[in-house]
Amino acid sequence: MGVSPAWPMTYLKTYGPRADPVTGLTWGLMDLSLAVIVIVTGLVVVGVWMRRSRQPWPALASLPLGGSGGGTAWITIGVALTVLALAGALAWTVAVMAAVAAPATTALTIEVTGHQWWWEARYLGLTPDQTFSTANEIHIPVGRPVLLKLYGADVIHSFWIPALGGKTDTIPGRTNLTWLQADRPGVYRGQCTEYCGLQHAHMAAFVTADPPADFEAWRARQQQPAAPPPDTAAAGEPLVVAHCGACHTVRGTGAGGVVGPDLTHIAGRETLAAGTLPNTPNGLAGWIANPQALKPGARMPATDLSGPELGQVVAYLETLK
Repeated sequence: MGVSPAWPMTYLKTYGPRADPVTGLTWGLMDLSLAVIVIVTGLVVVGVWMRRSRQPWPALASLPLGGSGGGTAWITIGVALTVLALAGALAWTVAVMAAVAAPATTALTIEVTGHQWWWEARYLGLTPDQTFSTANEIHIPVGRPVLLKLYGADVIHSFWIPALGGKTDTIPGRTNLTWLQADRPGVYRGQCTEYCGLQHAHMAAFVTADPPADFEAWRARQQQPAAPPPDTAAAGEPLVVAHCGACHTVRGTGAGGVVGPDLTHIAGRETLAAGTLPNTPNGLAGWIANPQALKPGARMPATDLSGPELGQVVAYLETLK
């Protein structure tokens, strides 16, 4: 399995060809740097030990300045070794940059847009009915490279899934490209790494790597509109359309807003508000009732719902899987 979302993010242990060469280079340069520190420190200690004066300090102060005439060979050897080490590091770095630049082919394309403070992921299909959007939780097939087109909706954000690849900024008015590939199933946590405002720290992303058959089944479910709710939750649908539909979309209903995340399959997500809290009925109710108490500065206002209405809305949203 890959990294659990409960684990800290890591870039020193990676799980795909977009990140693995960089990890190897990181460890290699770290080892080289430590070797240089050890060698230089050892030579300084040996030099001090071998050249220490046996004379008292007053006599030492009156000694004439001058070179001993030795040490040239050490300088030559040191310069040669330094040039070889730097040349090797440069060649290795260039090879890694070429290896992670871009894959020959990609399995699919996802448009990822950074918002204050959440991630929109739009999966492009061959036809409009195959295109859909989700939020903060991105699914990819295991073992297949995925092209990401990155956009910034408001300010500069930076998309980073450290176990799968390096950082790439999302800049308003510009399209940046990157790619990911996971070689193991699992959930890989990411984070916005460019300070983007008050809730920058609460702007997490999660990439779920599914076996190809599971991914195709997930994508087929996401392409479907919201299923009609059971009678026990039907009262919540018109409330969602009336109170949430100006900002959020629920495909198959009258809710068609594009300001906030698409809610068509919100019950299938693990977290709310870009990883701020778990997607549970209590968490969902608290978020809808007073988002500013949980994520101050978020663009979502409090909804004017009574207690019974809030319960009906939550019951309906819980059916959207």
